[in-house]
Amino acid sequence: MSFSGKDYYSAEFNGLDCAGESFSGIEFDSCQFIDCDFSETVFKSCQFIDCGFSSSNLSNSQLSYSKFTDVEFDQCKLIGIDWTKANWPNMSFNAPISFKKSLLNDSSFFGLSLAHMVVDECKAHHVDFREASLSEASFVYSDLSHSLFGRTDLSLADFSEATNYDIDLSQNKVAGAKFTRYEAARLLRSFDIELVD
Repeated sequence: MSFSGKDYYSAEFNGLDCAGESFSGIEFDSCQFIDCDFSETVFKSCQFIDCGFSSSNLSNSQLSYSKFTDVEFDQCKLIGIDWTKANWPNMSFNAPISFKKSLLNDSSFFGLSLAHMVVDECKAHHVDFREASLSEASFVYSDLSHSLFGRTDLSLADFSEATNYDIDLSQNKVAGAKFTRYEAARLLRSFDIELVD
């Protein structure tokens, strides 16, 4: 499938199969992508503004210099994406993307500034969050098995009901962050102490 134009506004794309294709310089504004396959698709210098993806597969897609503004992914498969290749604003008061009930395994947000980012009810295994600024982010009900946090700003972040995270308190900023009591014991692993019931 090839998009016929360079700009799309308030368009709805349902059931597209664009796996492995390449798109360049296209702007999508207020568009919806439903049940689409963009796996291994290359998006070069594209813009997504106020768009929504639902039940779509973007695994191993490449986002070279593409911009995201107020984009939500709901029940999507987003495995193996290097989000650092996208074009992010130097300053943003709110994260330009949010993820809900999605798969983010084997992805990288290394060094990105994405305050207020939403990663709710997601599987985020082996995700690289090192050196990222994620203050006031939400990880509610997410499974963070084997994900990496190092010199990450997690101040005021919400980890309520999140599971399987390993966050070294001496290597990350967690002031004001919220953790569920029974999972918070994981935070003490780096202190070489013994916990007893």
